[in-house]
Amino acid sequence: MKNLVRKIVAPFLAMLVLLSTISWSVEKHLCMGRVMDVAFFHDADSCGMEEAMAFMGETMGDMDCCDDESFTMEGQDNLKFSWDELDLDSQVFLTAFAQSYLELFLVPSKDVVKNTDYPPPLPTQDLYILHEVFLI
Repeated sequence: MKNLVRKIVAPFLAMLVLLSTISWSVEKHLCMGRVMDVAFFHDADSCGMEEAMAFMGETMGDMDCCDDESFTMEGQDNLKFSWDELDLDSQVFLTAFAQSYLELFLVPSKDVVKNTDYPPPLPTQDLYILHEVFLI
């Protein structure tokens, strides 16, 4: 279950960071109040009314039927945070979290010190008879 949640959340968060840092630009070309073309990141194509009027020899001065609208949403530019900007509680938490997370990847030492100088204490009573446990 944990791996499934991680596989779903990780790409979602990566896409969220990507989409929040890109500047979005949407342009629309309107002709007589109707949307003729919508374009992302570049200019919208015209409906060809200007070329047709120029071909017929008329000017578009009196007939303003075409209109271009654009919407731009600026993305984040400053994603670099300074350690000094964080308050003391956040610094303590991040330090403790990083230390405990990095300890997960440490290989435990194989130098286990056993106490071989002193033997374990001998039992004073026979535990099987004391608890009346007999193997048949």
